[in-house]
Order: sequence, then structure tokens, then C-alpha cells
Amino acid sequence: MVFTLVGGATLSGAAALVLLVISTATDYWMQYRYSGNAANQGLWRFCINRKCHAHTLTVAFWDATRAFMLLSVLACFAGVILGATASKRPRSSRVRTAGFALLLSGFFALLALAIYTGMTVHFFGKRYIEWKFSWSYIIGWIGIILALGAGVTQLCAYQRTIAEPAPSRVSDT
Repeated sequence: MVFTLVGGATLSGAAALVLLVISTATDYWMQYRYSGNAANQGLWRFCINRKCHAHTLTVAFWDATRAFMLLSVLACFAGVILGATASKRPRSSRVRTAGFALLLSGFFALLALAIYTGMTVHFFGKRYIEWKFSWSYIIGWIGIILALGAGVTQLCAYQRTIAEPAPSRVSDT
């Protein structure tokens, strides 16, 4: 049972890692109309009529969101690697460390998306009439749920292994 929990949590962490990388790298965090043209933006650049440019405004919330998303991806990667290497030995402290890394990843991404949400509503919500959060942003929230769930599951698996007595060896006498 514990082996299944560790494997499932590692698989969930790997899915979270993929979603967090896609969310961080893509340009569809927000869609809006700019001078009658369709536009979208991500953390690194904005696009108007499919022509993309680097962000020209240096706004602190973009830097904070980028930093927390990158930290989230790194922590999630560490959690997945630790979980994968510990899945053969569920009593290993790597399971616990993987759980903490995945929880940290979820909290970093939560901070990033909370900052982005608050600032987008207050900054861009007043600037553009027709705007909405887009699929890159939504994938980030799904990644948070998976990372936090994977972390909790890893910690539960570790707790279960230390609560169970070690299997005794039966001798052939």
C-alpha cells in the first residue's frame, strides 16, 4: 500500500511539474483587446495579432511572479526526483523530503498566482475593458493542486511507513 502511495504521489508530482513548466513558459496568462486587436500576455512577453514582444514595462509583480514560478518548478523537479529514487525504499527519508519539496513547490506557485491575480485585477482590470485570465494561468492553478496533493500524499506515505513495524524475517528452521 505504501509503495502505491509513493508511486502515485510521484506521478502526481510529475504531472504538476509538466503543468507548472507549461504555465510558466507560455504566453496565455491573460487575453484582452488592445486597440481593437486580440492580444495576450504571459510572464515573459505579450502578443498583439500574433506578433510577440518582450515586456517593456518593468513591473515588480511580473518579476515576483516569475521568480516564484521558477522556484516552484525547481522545487517540484526536486520533489519528483526524490520521490522517484525513494519509491523502491518507502521507509527512506527521501520520501519525507520529497513531500516537503512538493509542498514548497505548491506554496511557491500559490504565491506567484496570488500576486499575479491581485495585481492583474487592480492594474490591468482598470486599463483594459475586455480581459480575461487564459489557459496558461488556469494550468498553473491545476499544477498547484497537484503539487500540494502530491506533497501531502508523500508525507502520509512516510508517516504510514514509520508507524508500521518493520517486516520480520522468517527463518527456515
